[in-house]
Amino acid sequence: MRTALLGVILGAGVLLAGCGEERWLDHRGESVSRADLQDRWMVVNYWAEWCAPCRHELPEFNSLAKRPNVAVFGVNYDGISGNELHELADEMDIEFAVMGQDFVDSFGLERPQVLPTTYVFNPDGKLLHSLAGPQTEETLLALLE
Repeated sequence: MRTALLGVILGAGVLLAGCGEERWLDHRGESVSRADLQDRWMVVNYWAEWCAPCRHELPEFNSLAKRPNVAVFGVNYDGISGNELHELADEMDIEFAVMGQDFVDSFGLERPQVLPTTYVFNPDGKLLHSLAGPQTEETLLALLE
């Protein structure tokens, strides 16, 4: 069953790549495109299972992701992917999309030296903030003005 699901996800990625518009798949196999991000703030959070501050801040990002003008994305620092990432994200109660390396490469994000690290992009797609250390919904909202 897991192998079949992974095959479907990988097959969908190949189909999406041929559509012309830049698209990525999250840990659930759902498609995200640049058009989906237009006119929205984008918050990208690097996290790891072994990082206690990362685990502590995840509910803050879950809450932030419910806002209609904000797109929240997670990136697993250890590069876990596929079904293993899906299971880990579910186990950690991550409600926002967790993306792969292709996503962060498209936005020119460097691998952080400190965890957690959060990047904040304005609705025009410009990187405004690179934040080291744990964040709260309140502190992030203050930056989205």
